[in-house]
Amino acid sequence: MNPRILALLAATAASSIYGINHTIAKGLMPDVIGPYGFILLRVSGATLVFWLISFFYPSEKIDRKDWLRIIGCAAFGMVINMNMFFKGLELSTPINSSVIITISPVLLLILSAIILKERITWLKAMGVCLGLAGALVLILFGAKTQPNASNIPLGNLLFIVNAVSYVFYLILVKPLVAKYNSITLMKYLFLIAVFINLPIGYLQFAEVSWFSLAFEDLGALLFVVLGTTVLTYLFNIYALKQLSPSVIGAFMYLQPLIAVAFAILSGADKLTSLRLIAAILIFTGVFLTTRKKKSLTKT
Repeated sequence: MNPRILALLAATAASSIYGINHTIAKGLMPDVIGPYGFILLRVSGATLVFWLISFFYPSEKIDRKDWLRIIGCAAFGMVINMNMFFKGLELSTPINSSVIITISPVLLLILSAIILKERITWLKAMGVCLGLAGALVLILFGAKTQPNASNIPLGNLLFIVNAVSYVFYLILVKPLVAKYNSITLMKYLFLIAVFINLPIGYLQFAEVSWFSLAFEDLGALLFVVLGTTVLTYLFNIYALKQLSPSVIGAFMYLQPLIAVAFAILSGADKLTSLRLIAAILIFTGVFLTTRKKKSLTKT
């Protein structure tokens, strides 16, 4: 099969798993496990899986000059990104999280303008304003609390921090993807993330009554570790070998569709008019910021 088609399928699968994860992970916090302890479980489990898989691949040596970038990728992609998302999910709702994370392409444009000095057109500037307005609508005017969501505005704000961190991860990891095998990258990124997350999540991890967990809770934890962590990162790394970070970012549009449908069908959340307005603003903003001018060619 065409490698680009496989990359598109991998990106689609990753977004689908992420979409379902919004509801499944939410259902486990904080009663089964706290958000920071959950992240320590995720990165520890993923590290074990990736190192076991690595024994079936040729060993690769990491260039000394790349270690700082790898540490940065681990910090943004497996520490700040994950912890802010799960803490935000504990405080807010699955639908809010799935809507706000789609603002990543807008944030990618802003950071590209600041870091890479890329020019922003008036159309893209309008898209940035609309996207940010949609996120602010949820933060400032949405419900403050609801059952199993104790501080929705703060949770929504943490989702934006999560999105910013993920954008930094995509920018930093792209050169490494072209240079090293996916398994090599993942085993080192997650191993570093374990050591960084250990002091953050150990207390919550240790509080879990592991031997008295219900079977469905164990199944949900396994889904998050193997599906949301191992498979999605592998799928995205594979997709990045063929696709640009901006194209990968575009697949985030699938997440709210899947997340909203799954949350409503499972009874974990509901769609309100305010959330719908915010989603329309964010999607319109993302469309304008990622829209490319059609080039005219002479025949």
